[in-house]
Amino acid sequence: MRMRHWDRRGDGGLTFTELGFGTAPLGNLYRAISDEEATAVLDAAWQYGIRYFDTAPLYGLGLAERRVGRFLARKKREDCVVSTKVGRIMKVCRPDERTGIGKFFDTPSRREIFDYSYDGVMRSLEASFERTGLDSFDILFVHDLDVFNHGTPEACAHYFEQFMTGGYHALISLRDQGVVKAIGGGINEWEMCQTLAERGDFDLFLLAGRYTLLEQDALESFLPMCEARNIGIVLGGPYNSGILATGPIFGAQYNYSDAPPGILDKVRRIEQVCREHNVALADAALNFPLYHPAVVSVIPGGQSVDQVTSNQRARNTAIPRELWEELKALGLIRVDAPVHEVSGR
Repeated sequence: MRMRHWDRRGDGGLTFTELGFGTAPLGNLYRAISDEEATAVLDAAWQYGIRYFDTAPLYGLGLAERRVGRFLARKKREDCVVSTKVGRIMKVCRPDERTGIGKFFDTPSRREIFDYSYDGVMRSLEASFERTGLDSFDILFVHDLDVFNHGTPEACAHYFEQFMTGGYHALISLRDQGVVKAIGGGINEWEMCQTLAERGDFDLFLLAGRYTLLEQDALESFLPMCEARNIGIVLGGPYNSGILATGPIFGAQYNYSDAPPGILDKVRRIEQVCREHNVALADAALNFPLYHPAVVSVIPGGQSVDQVTSNQRARNTAIPRELWEELKALGLIRVDAPVHEVSGR
């Protein structure tokens, strides 16, 4: 497994495996899996050399954190990088009031309470320590501080100010004390990542689904800013929640919903070019973000051993330069998108 080193602050930084593991699927996302199945998936990831694991209280309403913590308890903590997220407090509730009904299955009965305050961040971190059983996290991301999750620009602005006047200072304090090595945001919109980078001192962003084979608008201003400031990017959702893995089939998922006609058509055209070059769509999709020099890891996740194996195989698949050149010529990816291998940071 190839590695990428990041050291923005000159304190030794962190070393990421190019493939990380996003643990939302281990929170019984879309279907329930057993503890044994989850452990088998994590074992496969470890055997393939994956050493970066990202989790969050939201994933399975605590279930993913517990499963990751049990697995990593058998490993040397210094052998891996672990991130979790803050911004939500999980409250006990009635089963019919729990968060994520129809999205997460067979989870604890918990209801999310958004809390980006100083105390909220500290309480969230303490709860994550308890669920995982870990003694440390390497990275803390403020989670889902975007319009996609909060519904309106006004609601997002409210939570943004709550965070910048409260929770942000908690993250700075935790980093200054050495409790965590890096802070950032795990967010679905590059524009909000850029706003945070302009307003605060952040190390890394987990950008979910916004720099992929399907969309590259983050090249307008955000990714150049990251390069200039040595801000690292963890790329989540490289398959745009499914469609770049499955192709434009009936029911293909884009942004956690059925893909609209325009997206289906664009993916169909991209897939046709891939087919002409004897490359699987999913292989091209997984490799594409890793060509950008700001990207330190791509975290596709997986809910089965086969999916983990597929991701590993995809990263080890050579993609011909001619494929990228044709996609650019047809206007299917931006002409300024990097398409050459990046050496270790």
